[in-house]
Amino acid sequence: MIAPHGSRRLRVSVLALGVAGLLGGAGLAGIAGAQGKPESILPPGFDDPAPRPSPSPAPAPQTVPAQPPASQPGAAPLPAVPVDPATLPPLPSISRQDLARLPSIEELENMSTDELDQLLGLKPKSDIPPGAQRALTRVGVLAADEGGLPPVALLNQSDTLVRAVLAGTRGPMVSRWGHILLRRTLASRLAAPLGMDPVEFAALRLGVLNAMGEFTLARAVAQDIDSAKWSPALTQEALTAYLGSGDITGACPAVRLQGSARDDGEWQMWQAICNAYAGEAALAASQLDRALGRGVAPRIDVLLARRFAGAAGRGQRAVEIEWKGVEDLNPWRFGLATALGEPVPAPLLDGALAAKGGGYYARSAALLPMLPATQRAAHAGRAAREGILSADAMVDLFSEVYADPAATGDPQTYAATLREAYVATEPAARIAAMQRLWDDGAKLGGGDGYGGRVMTAYAAARIPATEDHADAAGALIAAMLTAGLDANAARWANVTPEGSLGWALLALAAPGGGPVGQGAVETFIGDDDSAGSRKSAFLVAGLAGLGRLDQGDATALAGDLDFDLARQTRWTRAISRAADVGNPVLVSLLAGLGMQGASWSQMTPLHLYHIVSALNRAGLSAEARMIAAEAVARG
Repeated sequence: MIAPHGSRRLRVSVLALGVAGLLGGAGLAGIAGAQGKPESILPPGFDDPAPRPSPSPAPAPQTVPAQPPASQPGAAPLPAVPVDPATLPPLPSISRQDLARLPSIEELENMSTDELDQLLGLKPKSDIPPGAQRALTRVGVLAADEGGLPPVALLNQSDTLVRAVLAGTRGPMVSRWGHILLRRTLASRLAAPLGMDPVEFAALRLGVLNAMGEFTLARAVAQDIDSAKWSPALTQEALTAYLGSGDITGACPAVRLQGSARDDGEWQMWQAICNAYAGEAALAASQLDRALGRGVAPRIDVLLARRFAGAAGRGQRAVEIEWKGVEDLNPWRFGLATALGEPVPAPLLDGALAAKGGGYYARSAALLPMLPATQRAAHAGRAAREGILSADAMVDLFSEVYADPAATGDPQTYAATLREAYVATEPAARIAAMQRLWDDGAKLGGGDGYGGRVMTAYAAARIPATEDHADAAGALIAAMLTAGLDANAARWANVTPEGSLGWALLALAAPGGGPVGQGAVETFIGDDDSAGSRKSAFLVAGLAGLGRLDQGDATALAGDLDFDLARQTRWTRAISRAADVGNPVLVSLLAGLGMQGASWSQMTPLHLYHIVSALNRAGLSAEARMIAAEAVARG
């Protein structure tokens, strides 16, 4: 309940007196002396001294037994103890700097209830009782029995190495399966390395998840730590995750608990929003008015915050969002406008998507539940090829588009085509529908169109493996492997001729695959029309990493393709040592560091060889096989 204006002013006055009391008796005495005799605040007559009684003869002294105080029956009186002023502790000294740090009356009036309590020392450091606070021994959301990686795998590892690896991973992965593996690793319930603060470890993990576009998962990991224990770095990464996932008020427990820990414009706007949703709408309105007047943030940012905060109050004035004059988009504008249902002007959004770092908006928009399915579908292809959206999620999304009678344009066309790929009577018709999606895959989110193969993974698995469809075998197998359907893909082993694309993918992806001869690989190399024979180089590197190609044959083939499997770097030595000791967590983190990039043209065969080899030796053979096959399919 919001306190009446008079009650709040009384509280601020009392607070002012309390703050003054913190200065100590000596300071107040000096101030009072400088101001002259203080005036009484009592009504007339209440401060007049009582008349002194006329003196009377003193009675003769009598011996009276000591009586205990009435409140403590049977207790003996305490003897008077003389106090030596020299033994008293010195009064605190007050400097001009101490006085300058005290808030003014205006600042006190603009403080929220939580900030007033914090100033007076009445606010607890944590909003969770001590018995209910969560330990930091293991942080994450995926336990080992739920598919997570071993929780203590990093405990005895070098904290310097782990910190450097996580700090250096600040971009998307070239590999869809590499993204999936790294996401699984970062979400696991892990103990921090000895010598590293668990909160710092969590903040670094959140930073990587945010850079990958996994805002919802980053938010979940942040919520596994009590907000009272958040560091400034963790708070910033958590705010990025809340904004990217469209959960603006989800950050309010931490924002209100930390109070005035920061003074930047975004923090002040977030404080005002959280105050509004905590029932202090009038205070929130004054804070945003002051932010607008003082220019702590651009006008459009404050207006969006005012609109969002106004939704929590009663009788708030209308706020009109005016985009005229706004030249660029930022995460705050995109997140709040989307959460409010306020359309972002198409030229502004298109310009942001085309600019450097525009992938942020595509990754966020693909998952925001408040956006219509047709808008999310426009960005789904990119999210799918990067590993953010699964094949199941793609089918669900375009099924929603198909069911929307108002859907038009490319999303509606792709939804109808995807339905045909599943329900057409003849396998040839289903393959033709998939082929159209593969050819138009670039329109589903740019890049190499791999998102189109992701959305058709289960449709491809429904095609019978017969000679009639041998020409499409390679593309069908590539689509199936985007969802890890290696058993379904293996049915085509007798259909794919040696040296073909389908054969190469099965040679890498088939579980329990046997050795591969040099002659078959040379056949594939002879038919390879990829730029710089990149597919062939990836095939040799993948087979060598999985141990399915003789080491001598691998060295000879690599030499023919102009790369050296024996070359060593600091990174190759680190990932090899991690694999030697069987540490899947460290191997995954180092693999993610080596797979950063926007396309497979940035991946070298040497890096792929060490990634596949290390994952295979560390017990992650399924991920190693999928990454190797993906490299050939997308090379």
